[in-house]
Order: sequence, then structure tokens, then C-alpha cells
Amino acid sequence: MKIHHVVETLGRGGLERVVVDLAMTQHQAGHAVRVACLFECGLLAAELESKGIPVQACGKRSGRTMAALSDLRRQLRAGAPEVLHTHNAAAHYHAMAAAIGLPLKRIVNTRHGMGMADPRSRREWFYRRSLGRTDAVVAVCEAARRGFLAQGVRPRGELLVVPNGIRVGSFAAASDARRHALAEELRIAPGTRIVGTVGRLTPVKDQAMLLQAFARTVREVPDVVLAIVGDGPLRADLVALASSLGIPERVRFLGDRSDVADLLSGLDVFALSSWSEGYSIALLEACAAGVPIVATDAGGNGEIVRDGKNGRLVPVRDAGAFSAALVELLRDTRASAAMGRHARAWVEAEGSLKVMAARYGRVYGAAA
Repeated sequence: MKIHHVVETLGRGGLERVVVDLAMTQHQAGHAVRVACLFECGLLAAELESKGIPVQACGKRSGRTMAALSDLRRQLRAGAPEVLHTHNAAAHYHAMAAAIGLPLKRIVNTRHGMGMADPRSRREWFYRRSLGRTDAVVAVCEAARRGFLAQGVRPRGELLVVPNGIRVGSFAAASDARRHALAEELRIAPGTRIVGTVGRLTPVKDQAMLLQAFARTVREVPDVVLAIVGDGPLRADLVALASSLGIPERVRFLGDRSDVADLLSGLDVFALSSWSEGYSIALLEACAAGVPIVATDAGGNGEIVRDGKNGRLVPVRDAGAFSAALVELLRDTRASAAMGRHARAWVEAEGSLKVMAARYGRVYGAAA
């Protein structure tokens, strides 16, 4: 099958990671896969190119929209795809404009978030009007599907759910050896408990609430450190907040890292404090590492974290509840270990890249 993905860019991010992994899996399965980037190619494009998957940029920028559409149309005509798979709103309506009159068998759009954009915005107006030729819109979790339905997202065909998947085999299970290695890297005493989080340092991830919760946790479980992986515009503010809370020596800001899988396997508990999420890649990766989770009940988090099974779900923006859950998992090591094993088993069965690719294959089915 010939499959052409269209995405805004392939910079570092959860959406982009999913697109790259999906394209590589489809390529390995024998499909002819190409990727078009509406803007620039981005950092992750090299991974696809190294496997022989063509990636081309359309160079869209202010004042160059028509040229970018012409470029995208040339790519689609040359590739002659049977399936056009777009990712998010802008990539979709631009691709629909570029593909007018082309003989496509199946047009699929994935919305990778929760649809928090203003439905009255120009982008969403164009998006909804591009759905008349769209065979399927895919949400990444049931919570998102319900949200899109309420906003009036009505493709010609179906509004479906295909949860994200990851390369589960790339993650080793958490172990005492990895915890010891991470403790050495963080320059903390052996046996110190490590809570970790991964994500951009932005308001929606609400690491400020996590720091407030962690300050309370330290009073109950003194021998613990918080490792924050990721960077972003709020870094300086969060560093200052940690100091104002009196816990600067208990917090490590690790910045962007390319070894997240290794870091996760050294954690005792994974924390996700967002007030809005789609279907979190970070949570899937924590499951793959066999780490128990404390997460806010936002978006699709509850479709990954089963409260009491592989972690604890708490209300958004509730530092007290978040801290209590952290304390519970840090103190009850036997229950935490069982949660970690359950998380790994669940993600192998439901959250792998292989499972995601098979589900998309069924969505593409009419083009096969």
C-alpha cells in the first residue's frame, strides 16, 4: 500500500514521535511510505531518511502558502498514494486543498490532542470545512473523541479512536541497579527514592503544582528527590519556585534528554501533573519501564492509568491529593512494585507500536 503522511513538522515532540514510529513500522511491514512536512522537516526527519523513507518539506511560511500548497500537490501526484494520512488540523486542511482532484482511495486525519482549540477560530473553521472528503477522523483516546463530537467534528465517514503506541521493547524494566546508577548521576545517596516527570516546562504541564505537591511529600518522606526531565519557557520560574518552597536541594532539573528510557528505569514513581492531556506518550513510556504512576485525571490519562492497578489518579490542580498519592506509593513498596508490573503487562498488550499500526491498518482497510 502507498501511504503519504502529512504533518506540520517533525521536530521533537509527542505527536512527531508517533508519526515517525508509525511511518517506520509501516515501512518495515512492506508499505511504500512518504512524509510531507508543511513547514520545515525538523530534527526527527533524519530517522526516517536513514531507513529510506522520503521526507520533504513544503516550506510554508508567511506569504508562501500557495507555493507550499503547490509543492505539496507535486509531492502527492509524484507519490500517487492510496492513503493520505494527515496529522492535526492545519496539516489536514492544507493537504485537502492540495489534493483536490487527485485519485485518493482513503483520506484519514488524526487529531493528536484533546481539541482544546477554540472551535470558532479560523483554523478550526477551515478544518471542519475540509471534512467533507475525509473518510475517517481518528482521536487518540475516547475522551478526545467525545470532545470532538461535541464540537461538531463530522467527517464524511467515521470518528474513531486509535490510541498511541510506543516501542515497548526499547524500555527496560525498572530495577535496583538502574536506580543506583541514576542516584550516582544525580549525586544523591544510594537508596534515596526518586520521583520523576518528563515533559515540556509549560503551563499546561503544571509542574508548578507538582513542585507544591512534592514540597508536601518531602515532609512525609524526607529521603526523596524529584527529577524533572524537559525544558521550556517556565524553567527559570520553576527553579525559583523550588527555592521559594525550600526544596531546591531536593529537585533536579535535567533539561532535554535523549536517554529518557534509561532515566525512567531508574525511577521509583513517575508523576504527571498536567491539567490537560491527550493520550500521553510519557505515561505509556513510564508503563513500559514498569514504574508506578501518579497522574492527574486529565484527558486520556484515565485510559492509561487505572487507579489502584498501575498507579493513582488524582484531580487536576490538587496539590494535596497529588502529594498524598506520592506518599502512598513511596511508602508501600510492595504495592508499588505490583503496580509497575501491571503497567508493563498492560502496555505490552494495549500500548505497543505494533498494536497501534495494526489498528491504523484496519482504518486504512478500504484502500487495501
